[in-house]
Amino acid sequence: MIIIISISMECCDNPPNYLSGAGGEDGHVQQLGGFNCYISGPAHSTQAVLLVSDVFGYEAPKLRKLADKVAAAGFYAVVPDFLRGDPHIANDERPLEEWIKNHGPDQGFEDAKPVIEALKSRCVTTIGAVGFCWGAKVVVELSKYAYVQAAVLLHPSFVAVDDMHAVKVPISILGAEIDRRSPPELVKQFEMALNAKPEIDAFVKIFPGVAHGWSVRYNDEDKLAVKSAEESHQDMLGWLEKHLK
Repeated sequence: MIIIISISMECCDNPPNYLSGAGGEDGHVQQLGGFNCYISGPAHSTQAVLLVSDVFGYEAPKLRKLADKVAAAGFYAVVPDFLRGDPHIANDERPLEEWIKNHGPDQGFEDAKPVIEALKSRCVTTIGAVGFCWGAKVVVELSKYAYVQAAVLLHPSFVAVDDMHAVKVPISILGAEIDRRSPPELVKQFEMALNAKPEIDAFVKIFPGVAHGWSVRYNDEDKLAVKSAEESHQDMLGWLEKHLK
């Protein structure tokens, strides 16, 4: 699998505040499939959800807060450290173009396989995957080979129309109106490609007035931003509940 990487600084806008403490209160970090993972939710659940991070990694507080929300809906929520302890943090001296050479989403796709196998060994029978920005490419690759039973992409990066032609599981794409990584015109092309595959259940939505990364990198003081993020979370959960439960 060859992935051509094109970089936009939007991927690095609004970095998370790792010191905020606004997330991750309900779960814990443990090894799963050879990776550190933030895990939240009932250990006995037979439905699991992988949340694959953006370039800021699995420690981002709002991502962990969202994992807790997924767990509260009854899922075993897993946020793996596919960036291997090396997220692209704010003020990183390395240009993103250099960082991405060691953190391609193709590697994330390979890394997801042992985590999925580890979940299956825990008697998990259905697995959903949710990808944000960088992580969306990982998730769309998983959906091409049916490693998961449902997929959600939020403000995807590195995803192409050709990817949609190969999707084999129900997929939801939640895009932003203000997004150079996946502008509305491209998201509409995703929708057209999916509509040509009636055997695949698909849902596509563009959120007005929000920018790339809005679902996990919103400003808590901006009521409209919070409302849009929460709406995307509900859409995501609705899709997972429809196809995993």
